[in-house]
Amino acid sequence: MRIGIAAAAALALAGCSQDVPPHLKPLPAEAKALLAQKGMREDAPIFVRVFKEESELEVWKAKDDGRYHHFKTYPICTWSGKLGPKQKQGDKQAPEGFYRVARRQMNPNSAFHLSFNLGYPNRFDRAHKRTGAHLMVHGDCKSAGCYAMTDALMEEIYILAREAFNGGQEKFDVHAYPFRMTDANMRRHRWSRWRGFWKNLKQGYDHFEATRIPPRVEVCEKRYLVNAAFVNEGARVDPAGRCPAYQHLPVEALPPAPKFQEAKSGTNPQATIGYAPKKPSVAGFAFRLNSILSR
Repeated sequence: MRIGIAAAAALALAGCSQDVPPHLKPLPAEAKALLAQKGMREDAPIFVRVFKEESELEVWKAKDDGRYHHFKTYPICTWSGKLGPKQKQGDKQAPEGFYRVARRQMNPNSAFHLSFNLGYPNRFDRAHKRTGAHLMVHGDCKSAGCYAMTDALMEEIYILAREAFNGGQEKFDVHAYPFRMTDANMRRHRWSRWRGFWKNLKQGYDHFEATRIPPRVEVCEKRYLVNAAFVNEGARVDPAGRCPAYQHLPVEALPPAPKFQEAKSGTNPQATIGYAPKKPSVAGFAFRLNSILSR
């Protein structure tokens, strides 16, 4: 059953109590107004990027030009661990990598208000024998390996995903990064043990920055193969084994800047220069919320 139909029934039944379950709420009026301002449909496909160091989650919406345009940047209330991927059950690390979320991964009955499962471990993680489960983006503003939002912001993100599924999107991509993968940030972290892994992730980051289209991602030889397709589409692919023959796909570069001005995410380039900021505390969350949502 489509969630939209269930939502309508729940709203009708809730007429007396006015108590609508969070997962069935309509999109807030402010978000609807922003969609209209940016020429976006509520049920258009979404794409999500997560940045640990900046404690930010971005939602992008597809438009009729076939590309994704920046809708909104949400402050992450908290995440656990440090920069670097999750490796094993119990390390309390939030994952980094390329993940996909299907409708079945949405949890309206989460113990953390609302949530969606990132799908960790993915094929890349399993190739590296990484363990763990139930890694999510959720509400409740506390984390033990997840990305935690405030309840109100999680409701808005959940509704955007719900409506994208109702509009026909089968899965949406979530790219989880340690930081905004600019050249300056890569130089700043050049001595990290994860530099090789991050260079692999940067291929996906750079592709989206150049095209505003999430890249096709495969896994072989224990690495992400970005924007490529196997010559034999029926080839059996071992994520830990040798890559079958493949070819890089064409890169559909952005049109000239004036025609694509809306896609700018509004981030301050100066924020990527200098030493890494400390992970924000929950106490400082209100200030970040006001500054980010005012962009």
